[in-house]
Amino acid sequence: MAPLRWLLISVACFLFMHSLGKSETCPDCFIHSRAGYYPNSDEKGTEVGECGFGKFGATLNGGDVSAASELYRGGVGCGACYQVRCTYSYYCLDKGVTVVITDHGISDRTDFILSQRAFSQMAQSTDAAASLLALGIVDIEYRRVSCSYPNKNITFKIDESSNNPYYLAFEILYQQGKMDITAVQLCETQNFVCKLLDRTHGAVWTTTSPPSGPLSIRMLFSANDEDQTWVVPVNNIPGNWKPGDTYDSGVQVNA
Repeated sequence: MAPLRWLLISVACFLFMHSLGKSETCPDCFIHSRAGYYPNSDEKGTEVGECGFGKFGATLNGGDVSAASELYRGGVGCGACYQVRCTYSYYCLDKGVTVVITDHGISDRTDFILSQRAFSQMAQSTDAAASLLALGIVDIEYRRVSCSYPNKNITFKIDESSNNPYYLAFEILYQQGKMDITAVQLCETQNFVCKLLDRTHGAVWTTTSPPSGPLSIRMLFSANDEDQTWVVPVNNIPGNWKPGDTYDSGVQVNA
């Protein structure tokens, strides 16, 4: 009987570890955490988020945005989308809310600090939303999901700090899918010479003394640090670019 007992214990341990390992690597599984909200902001997001989106970051995704702590990932997480749902069945919707990371922050062991609008969107009703807001911080489940911007291509926004022809800074907007932009190259369209740019903070990419003439921006998209793909825009940035201008890349990524 002893050998059979140990065999059953070994099989049970194997099945447990197998299921544990499977859950840890499941890309679509929910992860338990906590979330708060911006208490001193208006209903939407903030215009001073560390991702560098500025005013765009306050209204992106209809204002359903969030700051993140570890998921910020030194700025790589800027623009990533997550499904976030609170776990109080009396107040909360099963589908929760989809938010975009636009800032970095943490409050009392939270992974997310949502805009007030996004925090309220998790609730079943207006009264339930008021109850959630009164709690301030709630238990949640979250998972990464694809971003969706219908009828939008990836867009480059020239940062207000830019100064043609001495300094170029820009953010990359409207990126769909679940991949990360982990590297960016700036290329001269006339002689195809490219150089890697610096991520100064958040989603802001910069270079000093940018080349004159039309420019092409190549982006390296990565999934789980394994699959990597360079994406080359169809459209170029003209040589007379100005701070505040936006340029449609002509391409979109849905993976």
